[in-house]
Amino acid sequence: MVGELRYREFRVPLGPGLHAYPDELIRQRVGHDGHPEYQIRWLILRRGDDGEGGSSQVDCKAEHILLWMSNDEIYANCHKMLGEDGQVIGPSQETAEEAGALDKSVLGEMETDVKSLIQRALRQLEECVGTIPPAPLLHTVHVLSAYASIEPLTGVFKDPRVLDLLMHMLSSPDYQIRWSAGRMIQALASHDAGTRTQILLSLSQQEAIEKHLDFDSRCALLALFAQATLSEHPMSFEGIQLPQVPGRLLFSLVKRYLHVTSLLDQLNDSAAEPGAQNNSAPEELSGERGRLELEFSMAMGTLISELVQAMRWDWASSKQGPLARSSCSIFQPQLAEAGPGLPRARARPSIRRSRRFRPRSEFASGNTYALYVREMLQVGMRVRMLDDYEEVSAGDEGEFRQSNNGEPPAQVLWESTGHNYWVHWHMLEILGFEEDIEDVVGADEDHGAVVRGAPGGATALPSWRWKPMTELYAVPYVLPEDEEAEESEHLSQAEWWELLFFIKKLDGPDHQEVLQILQENLDGEILDDEILAELAVPIELAQDLLLALPQRLDDSALRDLLNCRVYRKYGSEAQAGQPAYPTLPEAQAQPQEPAEAARLEEPLTQRPDTPLRRLMEGCGVPGRIILDLERALHSEGPWEMEIQPLLRQLQRQPQPFLTLMRGLDTPAANKALHLTVLRILMQLVDFPEALLLPWHEAMDACMACLRSPDTDREVLQELIFFLHRLASVSRDYAVVLNQLGARDAITKALEKHLGKLDLAQELRDMVFKCEKPAHLYRKLTTNILGGCIQMVLGQIEDHRRTHRPINIPFFDVFLRYLCQGSSMEVKEDKCWEKVEVSSNPHGASKLTDRNPKTYWESNGSAGSHYITLHMRQGILIRQLTLLVAGEDSSYMPARVVVFGGDSTSSLNTELNSVNMMPSASRVILLENLARFWPIIQIRIKRCQQGGIDTRIRGLEVLGPKPTFWPVFREQLCRHTRLFYMVRAQAWSQDIAEDRRSLLHLSSRLNGALRQEQNFADCFLPDDEAAQALGKTCWEALVSPLVQNITSPDEDGVSPLGWLLDQYLECREAAHNPQSRAAAFSSRVRRLTHLLVHVEPCEAPPPAVAAPRPKGRNRSHDWSSLATRGLPSSIMRNLTRCWRAVVEEQVNNFLTSHWRDDDFVPRYCEHFHNLQKSSSELFGPRAAFLLALQNGCAGALLKLPFLKAAHVSEQFARHIDQRIQGSRIGGARGMEMLVQLQRCLETVLIFSGLEIATTFEHYYQHYMADRLLGVGTSWLEGAVLEQIGPCFPNRLPQQMLRSLGTSEELQRQFHVYQLQRLDQELLKLEDTERKIQGGHEASDKEHRREKAEEAEGAAATDVAGEEDEEEDEDLYYEGAMPEVSVLVLSPRCWPTASICHTLTPRTCLPAYLRGTLNRYSNFYNKSQSYPAPEWGPQRRLQWTWLGRAELQFGDQTLHVSTVQMWLLLYLNDLKAVSVESLLALSGLSPDMLNQAIGPLTSSRGPLDLQEQKDVPGGMLKIRDDSEEPRPRRGNVWLIPPQTYLKAEDEEGRNLEKRRNLLNCLIVRILKAHGDEGLHIDQLVCRVLDAWQKGPCPPRGLVSSLGRGSACNSTDVLSCILHLLSKGTVRRHDDRPQMLSYAVPVTVMEPHTESLNPGSLGPNPPLTFHTLQIRSRGVPYASCTGTQSFSTFR
Repeated sequence: MVGELRYREFRVPLGPGLHAYPDELIRQRVGHDGHPEYQIRWLILRRGDDGEGGSSQVDCKAEHILLWMSNDEIYANCHKMLGEDGQVIGPSQETAEEAGALDKSVLGEMETDVKSLIQRALRQLEECVGTIPPAPLLHTVHVLSAYASIEPLTGVFKDPRVLDLLMHMLSSPDYQIRWSAGRMIQALASHDAGTRTQILLSLSQQEAIEKHLDFDSRCALLALFAQATLSEHPMSFEGIQLPQVPGRLLFSLVKRYLHVTSLLDQLNDSAAEPGAQNNSAPEELSGERGRLELEFSMAMGTLISELVQAMRWDWASSKQGPLARSSCSIFQPQLAEAGPGLPRARARPSIRRSRRFRPRSEFASGNTYALYVREMLQVGMRVRMLDDYEEVSAGDEGEFRQSNNGEPPAQVLWESTGHNYWVHWHMLEILGFEEDIEDVVGADEDHGAVVRGAPGGATALPSWRWKPMTELYAVPYVLPEDEEAEESEHLSQAEWWELLFFIKKLDGPDHQEVLQILQENLDGEILDDEILAELAVPIELAQDLLLALPQRLDDSALRDLLNCRVYRKYGSEAQAGQPAYPTLPEAQAQPQEPAEAARLEEPLTQRPDTPLRRLMEGCGVPGRIILDLERALHSEGPWEMEIQPLLRQLQRQPQPFLTLMRGLDTPAANKALHLTVLRILMQLVDFPEALLLPWHEAMDACMACLRSPDTDREVLQELIFFLHRLASVSRDYAVVLNQLGARDAITKALEKHLGKLDLAQELRDMVFKCEKPAHLYRKLTTNILGGCIQMVLGQIEDHRRTHRPINIPFFDVFLRYLCQGSSMEVKEDKCWEKVEVSSNPHGASKLTDRNPKTYWESNGSAGSHYITLHMRQGILIRQLTLLVAGEDSSYMPARVVVFGGDSTSSLNTELNSVNMMPSASRVILLENLARFWPIIQIRIKRCQQGGIDTRIRGLEVLGPKPTFWPVFREQLCRHTRLFYMVRAQAWSQDIAEDRRSLLHLSSRLNGALRQEQNFADCFLPDDEAAQALGKTCWEALVSPLVQNITSPDEDGVSPLGWLLDQYLECREAAHNPQSRAAAFSSRVRRLTHLLVHVEPCEAPPPAVAAPRPKGRNRSHDWSSLATRGLPSSIMRNLTRCWRAVVEEQVNNFLTSHWRDDDFVPRYCEHFHNLQKSSSELFGPRAAFLLALQNGCAGALLKLPFLKAAHVSEQFARHIDQRIQGSRIGGARGMEMLVQLQRCLETVLIFSGLEIATTFEHYYQHYMADRLLGVGTSWLEGAVLEQIGPCFPNRLPQQMLRSLGTSEELQRQFHVYQLQRLDQELLKLEDTERKIQGGHEASDKEHRREKAEEAEGAAATDVAGEEDEEEDEDLYYEGAMPEVSVLVLSPRCWPTASICHTLTPRTCLPAYLRGTLNRYSNFYNKSQSYPAPEWGPQRRLQWTWLGRAELQFGDQTLHVSTVQMWLLLYLNDLKAVSVESLLALSGLSPDMLNQAIGPLTSSRGPLDLQEQKDVPGGMLKIRDDSEEPRPRRGNVWLIPPQTYLKAEDEEGRNLEKRRNLLNCLIVRILKAHGDEGLHIDQLVCRVLDAWQKGPCPPRGLVSSLGRGSACNSTDVLSCILHLLSKGTVRRHDDRPQMLSYAVPVTVMEPHTESLNPGSLGPNPPLTFHTLQIRSRGVPYASCTGTQSFSTFR
């Protein structure tokens, strides 16, 4: 059948390629809040099934989800389902014409005929005496079936007499009558699912229907039920081994399921629209609904209990302790490693220990303990290994098999190895039989009080709620709502209803006794069902009931009680010193009659020692029932009356019976035991009471005995007789045998014994005929389990919507088993489809017969032998083991290689290679494969001792452990995702209509998250399930909400952005905790904390094959279900929104305050407030700090160039002022450092922006003046280290490095001077020695020397003139000043600072000129051997830059080089005119006046006198009598720093250069079209065009001035600017390629060359600055006037 997909556009994504579409309205009701709710069916379709290709037809049997939705949710998600009046459009009803309605008169006549036919059929059934039904009856039923197929007559068949008729027909012994009943039921059920369900429910609720139904009738009803539920819950459990459920139990499950669904429909109908109900009082309606809720809860608990027993989960979980999940947030991914100081969240380990046997720690010596173990240990008991011993590890568990006098003496079948191994007595810990074992929590994980009080200074670990101080806050939803409240003294309603469930299961006197206990403790109040449901039961009374119930419950109910939540919580306290989980026999100990009590108290050891007695010893007291049963069956006389009570006891306690049947699964050597068991079972089959025992639960033991190759023929024959008899009495067990594969096993047994097994052929045929019922039973089991899962998911959805607790008993038990999965493991023949061998195929069956004495032997050449496994679909091999034997000698394999492939022709992937030792017996070939291989081939490459053929003793394959968790996880996540995505859309709609509702989002989200957190804490057993639920909830609810509230509207403002803007505006007012602003800010913070508290999780590292652990520690992880954590889209949307808010805030600030004098401090304060707000809203997360920086950068990028240049100049000026102010020291200096640090944090945003270029320009100027004026300090390097990325050309760093180079040159120059002095002194000593020896010289030599002197006179005069100034200060008789020279490179130092050159010959005194000349010679000599880093040889030019210290009387004057020259010049003159100084120095008037200003101030030593005839005035030394001034100490007269203005000519030149570069970039890219240019090529072309033309214009050099220089960094900055503006674009496939995008709007200057007439680049220039320092006493003139002397 196909239907139309009407609401295709309303699609909700549920997963990859999976979508949900609203289909139609099913029903409506009044919700818990009084508003109407509508149940909408959502179709689940995969991509391609939703008609995207143009077809709108979909399969009506497609999977669907029923979801209750409110009006708002329907309006937000599928508004087309609303009619014009705003009401939801109901399902389309077919009109009478479309249905082909009959005429009323005709319909009335047909109804009359039906009623008479029903009456006639009932009378004919009563008259039917023989086994053959009369023909009139069959004709009547046939006519009724024809009438039943007419839909308008369906109402007539709802007459109760129709049910009586069907009951009589179904219970008839005649097959034809039963078949006719089935035809009528099918006709009635063909109309719709509701009618079919009603008929099935009515029939199933008939009293004792099972007694009237035979196998065929039951199958007919079950087939109808399977047809009814097939399309309701199309859930697949493929690959999961479902247990074999007999038809009787399956029919009971169907009855329970139909009853639960009926009650659920009544609950939904009782909450329908008030107008549709009767006019009953609200109290009556509330009471009726309460009664229905209680009845539904009890029925659902019964269904879960029976389903758990049918699935055998209760027995599978008896070996496992109660699961406890660590309390932690389910929305935050669990970290693999805890951080420092953060405890790792983990569940308390469950330890199995014995209640009866003593541990080794209680014995004084190991010998005593060994004797105790040897005496107490019995065959079949569970033991644990205490020490590592060869192949067995400490902690491994196993089953004790036997002992002897050898060494070691004890043989145990170990679970870790799968085979027997001998160990010593003292290495074993006795656990006992299963009922002797309890699960306890490890002592090291006990309560915190114990740990805190432990001696030795043990420190208690903090609880899971503890957070390190660096975290934001603890999320509020994690804490239970009533955590701080005082613990309640009464049971909750869910706990009481769970306890009430067991009270209602009691019959007769037991029920009255328990009610009497309740009445006595509740003041004798009369208890009816309504009062019982609302009863408030004290905890003490509950504990009394828990003590009384175990003695009155049967085995299955008691097992449910011990596993339920209320017993786990209060049962241990009620036991008061008894074990927390008593065994079933102990809990069921009842008063017995004296004779029976004496018989039960008789020890088993006093009875004859038989195999049966030894088998029953493990069952304790109930084991005596089987022994008594055996004695009664073999006694003479009337023994029926004695057997029936024993059978009734076995019905209450079936464990001994199951132990008896499982005795068939013992080794074949126990022939006597097998025969005894089979004879007892054979006799039990004849008793009707015995057929109610759980034969199916132990049928596996019969199949194991049937398949075993070692089973004795006599035992096998008795087994065939027993199974044939059991299948003949109840065909349900023939179905069970069919499901277990008995047909193939019987066939193999017949082949082995050559067909000489009586009744084996008949049994095989009987099993084969049950193939169809077996398929029906499997389908029914799947449908019932799927239906229960859907009802559980529906209850979870109601729990989410109504916020009411789930009061269904065993709800947590059912979820625990679904999340835990089945305990079945796929083995051997379940893993593969067939096994092929290279040769001798007739012996291939010996590889899988589980007999180590048989083997497959190959026949062929060496290295050609192989075994090929054809694996079943989807099986991941857990372990592949090869069984060999050392006794095979040269036939034993030595090297084996395993290959995998998709087919036999593509076996190319080598999976493993193994070299075998001669002593090996079990060789593991593969373990824990990560992918499915359809074909696995084992190749024997080499045999031991060079053998040719090989022998393989066996092949074992252990497949995956299939669980229900993947199926349940998929369904749970689908329902959760749909529910919360619908809710998220509704909340988003509210926010879109009114932004103020965003303030309530935190409380809404917190309520939803707390709901899921509490649900996971109560019902989900492990972290994996809880994390899957939390991740799905977070992705479905928070992700869409964040997407919607961060999306901008038509005004460009998102709701969350608006809210954050409001938060920033009222931040100052929120400091008052009583204000409305504080409440508003608190709501905003709670919302942002909730949205960002889940961190994104990194992708897990790839799995690496680890060494195989031993023993119990071996783990197998077949599918990675780890939570991936928060999707990156949430963080991306939140950070994008925060960035937009910050950008708008900063942009408004810049627009309003960029001209203010205190702009930088205010900007830093604004930025600091934004940082604090970011921390308040989002915590210390790097993503939001980065968004803050990007927002500030975005606002700066919006500034025009001149505004941006002004901003950058203000920051450079502010930093310069704070660096210079920090030199003051003291509190003021520290304050300057604090302001500097805050400014540097703000400046870091310039990194990577265009503004960084102008910032570097101004910072370079101010830094140069600072370094040359006051010198360097540690602070310069520290500042550059912090804001280094803000300098694209790294010029400030190069300036500091050049100062270091100058210092190194100064040290070398000092050594150079010392060497020159040593040479001169050496010459003087040589001259003196020559003078002393000159008297002995001859006249000839004297005349020759004079001739040589005459010839070189001219040269000597010239050299003397050149070196005169250099050498004259070598013999200077005053205090020699200390001179330091700084060599500055114009490549990194600003050109404006070194443009004025100094001529030492005319401007400096002789004693300074000599030092400078010697330094020049030294520098020129050092340049004669150029190093690679220096490049071409450099030349020095002396500048006026630098500083000096002059001594003037008792004062030390700190002056610049210009001021030093001026003051020294006044040593020789009384006065000097400014005009003459200008002419002498060549300085500009501005620079000279800047130097004169401080000298003529109140602190300076000079006076400036204005004269009419002298332009600029006259300078002279000030008289002390004229104006008082400081007499001694340091006086700072260095000219103050001069700051630039971005609006001046220099700033405009920078803008012109930027525009020129933009024009060049655009013009070059335009020329290259769409292909574009590589960015490196573009930079080179722009630089080349800048230097050589054809642009800029010829007169541009003069207009740009010093800003005409250009480098690659400037070009890259302009490229980034054009990229941000969209003028230039990157290629998507090649980001390094750039091309022109849109026209650029910049003013292009004229296109002429920058360097007109230039033939090439100018040679590099190196400028020179000096520092001067004096030694000794200051120089003073011989006159009495004050004079200046150079000190530094």
